[in-house]
Amino acid sequence: MRKFFIILFLFLSFTADINADIKRIVSGNESAKITIIAYESLTCSHCADFHKEVYPILKKEYIDTGLAKIEFRHFPLDVAAFNASKIVQCKEDKSLEILKSLYSNQQAWVKGNTVEEINNNLKKFLEKEGFKINFEKCVNDKEIEDFVLNDRIEGTKKFKVNATPTIIINDKKFEKSLNYKNLKKSLEKLI
Repeated sequence: MRKFFIILFLFLSFTADINADIKRIVSGNESAKITIIAYESLTCSHCADFHKEVYPILKKEYIDTGLAKIEFRHFPLDVAAFNASKIVQCKEDKSLEILKSLYSNQQAWVKGNTVEEINNNLKKFLEKEGFKINFEKCVNDKEIEDFVLNDRIEGTKKFKVNATPTIIINDKKFEKSLNYKNLKKSLEKLI
Protein backbone atom coordinates (compact mmCIF):
# COMPACT_ATOMS: atom_id res chain seq x y z
CA MET A 1 0.00 0.00 0.00
CA ARG A 2 2.81 2.42 0.84
CA LYS A 3 4.30 1.80 -2.61
CA PHE A 4 0.94 2.73 -4.16
CA PHE A 5 0.96 6.18 -2.55
CA ILE A 6 4.67 6.76 -3.24
CA ILE A 7 4.17 6.05 -6.95
CA LEU A 8 1.10 8.29 -7.05
CA PHE A 9 2.98 10.98 -5.16
CA LEU A 10 5.78 10.95 -7.72
CA PHE A 11 3.35 10.93 -10.62
CA LEU A 12 1.26 13.78 -9.28
CA SER A 13 4.32 15.84 -8.46
CA PHE A 14 4.72 16.25 -12.20
CA THR A 15 1.07 16.75 -13.17
CA ALA A 16 -0.96 19.91 -13.63
CA ASP A 17 -2.49 21.94 -10.85
CA ILE A 18 -5.69 20.93 -9.09
CA ASN A 19 -8.87 21.42 -11.12
CA ALA A 20 -10.32 24.78 -10.15
CA ASP A 21 -13.87 23.43 -10.57
CA ILE A 22 -13.48 21.05 -7.63
CA LYS A 23 -14.22 22.80 -4.36
CA ARG A 24 -12.87 22.11 -0.89
CA ILE A 25 -15.26 20.83 1.75
CA VAL A 26 -15.57 23.81 4.09
CA SER A 27 -17.82 24.61 7.02
CA GLY A 28 -18.08 28.12 8.43
CA ASN A 29 -17.71 31.73 7.45
CA GLU A 30 -15.32 32.06 4.48
CA SER A 31 -13.85 35.27 5.95
CA ALA A 32 -13.39 33.92 9.49
CA LYS A 33 -10.26 35.05 11.33
CA ILE A 34 -9.30 31.45 12.13
CA THR A 35 -8.85 28.76 9.50
CA ILE A 36 -8.66 25.19 10.71
CA ILE A 37 -7.54 22.52 8.28
CA ALA A 38 -8.25 18.90 9.19
CA TYR A 39 -6.25 16.29 7.29
CA GLU A 40 -8.21 13.07 7.64
CA SER A 41 -8.54 9.51 6.43
CA LEU A 42 -12.08 8.11 6.28
CA THR A 43 -10.95 4.73 7.62
CA CYS A 44 -9.12 6.26 10.60
CA SER A 45 -10.85 5.56 13.93
CA HIS A 46 -9.20 8.63 15.51
CA CYS A 47 -10.70 10.79 12.74
CA ALA A 48 -14.11 9.26 13.45
CA ASP A 49 -13.63 10.09 17.14
CA PHE A 50 -12.76 13.69 16.21
CA HIS A 51 -16.02 13.95 14.24
CA LYS A 52 -18.09 12.44 17.05
CA GLU A 53 -16.50 14.07 20.10
CA VAL A 54 -14.62 17.26 19.13
CA TYR A 55 -16.15 18.62 15.94
CA PRO A 56 -19.73 19.11 17.28
CA ILE A 57 -18.48 21.35 20.13
CA LEU A 58 -15.99 23.11 17.84
CA LYS A 59 -18.79 23.75 15.37
CA LYS A 60 -21.14 25.12 18.02
CA GLU A 61 -18.62 27.42 19.73
CA TYR A 62 -16.37 28.58 16.88
CA ILE A 63 -17.72 27.71 13.44
CA ASP A 64 -21.41 28.57 13.90
CA THR A 65 -20.46 31.80 15.66
CA GLY A 66 -18.30 32.94 12.72
CA LEU A 67 -15.00 32.87 14.62
CA ALA A 68 -13.54 30.00 12.61
CA LYS A 69 -13.97 27.94 9.49
CA ILE A 70 -12.81 24.40 8.95
CA GLU A 71 -11.57 22.81 5.74
CA PHE A 72 -11.66 19.04 5.53
CA ARG A 73 -8.76 17.78 3.46
CA HIS A 74 -8.04 14.29 2.28
CA PHE A 75 -5.16 12.20 3.58
CA PRO A 76 -6.21 8.64 2.73
CA LEU A 77 -4.19 6.01 4.52
CA ASP A 78 -5.42 3.11 2.40
CA VAL A 79 -7.35 2.38 -0.78
CA ALA A 80 -10.70 2.13 1.05
CA ALA A 81 -10.22 5.65 2.46
CA PHE A 82 -9.03 6.84 -0.95
CA ASN A 83 -12.21 5.64 -2.66
CA ALA A 84 -14.45 6.98 0.13
CA SER A 85 -12.69 10.35 -0.20
CA LYS A 86 -13.46 10.38 -3.91
CA ILE A 87 -17.15 9.72 -3.15
CA VAL A 88 -17.30 12.54 -0.60
CA GLN A 89 -15.46 14.94 -2.89
CA CYS A 90 -17.55 13.92 -5.90
CA LYS A 91 -20.68 15.10 -4.14
CA GLU A 92 -18.97 18.34 -2.99
CA ASP A 93 -20.57 17.56 0.33
CA LYS A 94 -21.14 21.15 1.51
CA SER A 95 -23.55 19.98 4.20
CA LEU A 96 -21.05 17.38 5.34
CA GLU A 97 -23.84 14.78 5.45
CA ILE A 98 -21.89 12.02 3.71
CA LEU A 99 -18.72 12.79 5.65
CA LYS A 100 -20.63 12.69 8.95
CA SER A 101 -22.43 9.48 7.99
CA LEU A 102 -19.22 7.70 6.94
CA TYR A 103 -17.48 8.61 10.20
CA SER A 104 -20.51 7.86 12.41
CA ASN A 105 -20.98 4.45 10.82
CA GLN A 106 -17.40 3.59 9.99
CA GLN A 107 -17.69 -0.04 11.08
CA ALA A 108 -20.68 -0.59 8.79
CA TRP A 109 -18.72 -0.02 5.59
CA VAL A 110 -15.01 -0.47 6.43
CA LYS A 111 -14.98 -4.22 6.19
CA GLY A 112 -13.89 -6.78 3.66
CA ASN A 113 -10.74 -8.61 2.64
CA THR A 114 -10.29 -6.95 -0.73
CA VAL A 115 -10.73 -3.48 -2.18
CA GLU A 116 -13.66 -4.83 -4.19
CA GLU A 117 -15.42 -6.09 -1.04
CA ILE A 118 -14.82 -2.81 0.77
CA ASN A 119 -16.06 -0.81 -2.24
CA ASN A 120 -19.14 -3.02 -2.42
CA ASN A 121 -19.83 -2.46 1.30
CA LEU A 122 -19.32 1.29 0.84
CA LYS A 123 -21.70 1.36 -2.13
CA LYS A 124 -24.37 -0.65 -0.24
CA PHE A 125 -23.98 1.57 2.82
CA LEU A 126 -24.45 4.78 0.80
CA GLU A 127 -27.53 3.35 -0.91
CA LYS A 128 -28.98 2.24 2.44
CA GLU A 129 -28.40 5.74 3.84
CA GLY A 130 -30.29 7.22 0.88
CA PHE A 131 -27.41 9.07 -0.80
CA LYS A 132 -27.92 9.39 -4.55
CA ILE A 133 -24.45 8.80 -5.97
CA ASN A 134 -23.14 7.48 -9.25
CA PHE A 135 -20.61 5.33 -7.40
CA GLU A 136 -18.60 4.07 -10.40
CA LYS A 137 -18.40 7.54 -11.97
CA CYS A 138 -17.16 9.10 -8.72
CA VAL A 139 -14.62 6.37 -7.92
CA ASN A 140 -13.22 6.48 -11.46
CA ASP A 141 -13.16 10.28 -11.92
CA LYS A 142 -9.52 11.17 -12.69
CA GLU A 143 -9.86 14.86 -11.73
CA ILE A 144 -11.32 14.00 -8.33
CA GLU A 145 -8.65 11.34 -7.85
CA ASP A 146 -5.94 13.93 -8.55
CA PHE A 147 -7.63 16.41 -6.22
CA VAL A 148 -7.71 13.90 -3.33
CA LEU A 149 -4.11 12.83 -3.89
CA ASN A 150 -2.91 16.42 -4.19
CA ASP A 151 -4.43 17.10 -0.74
CA ARG A 152 -2.28 14.28 0.62
CA ILE A 153 0.83 15.52 -1.20
CA GLU A 154 0.33 19.10 -0.02
CA GLY A 155 -0.21 17.92 3.55
CA THR A 156 3.03 15.96 3.46
CA LYS A 157 5.10 18.67 1.79
CA LYS A 158 3.74 21.82 3.42
CA PHE A 159 2.76 20.63 6.91
CA LYS A 160 4.73 17.39 7.38
CA VAL A 161 1.48 15.44 7.92
CA ASN A 162 2.26 11.80 8.63
CA ALA A 163 -0.78 10.69 10.65
CA THR A 164 -4.48 11.40 10.87
CA PRO A 165 -6.15 13.42 12.02
CA THR A 166 -3.70 16.29 11.75
CA ILE A 167 -5.01 19.75 12.53
CA ILE A 168 -3.55 22.95 11.10
CA ILE A 169 -4.61 26.28 12.62
CA ASN A 170 -3.84 29.38 10.57
CA ASP A 171 -1.08 27.49 8.72
CA LYS A 172 0.56 26.12 11.90
CA LYS A 173 0.48 22.45 12.81
CA PHE A 174 -1.38 21.71 16.05
CA GLU A 175 1.11 19.63 18.02
CA LYS A 176 -0.79 18.89 21.24
CA SER A 177 -3.01 15.93 22.03
CA LEU A 178 -6.17 16.38 19.98
CA ASN A 179 -9.01 16.96 22.38
CA TYR A 180 -11.42 19.86 22.65
CA LYS A 181 -9.76 21.37 25.73
CA ASN A 182 -6.35 21.66 24.02
CA LEU A 183 -7.88 22.85 20.77
CA LYS A 184 -9.90 25.53 22.59
CA LYS A 185 -6.78 26.85 24.34
CA SER A 186 -5.05 27.29 20.99
CA LEU A 187 -8.07 28.93 19.39
CA GLU A 188 -8.67 31.35 22.25
CA LYS A 189 -5.15 32.77 21.75
CA LEU A 190 -6.13 33.75 18.20
CA ILE A 191 -9.36 35.59 18.98
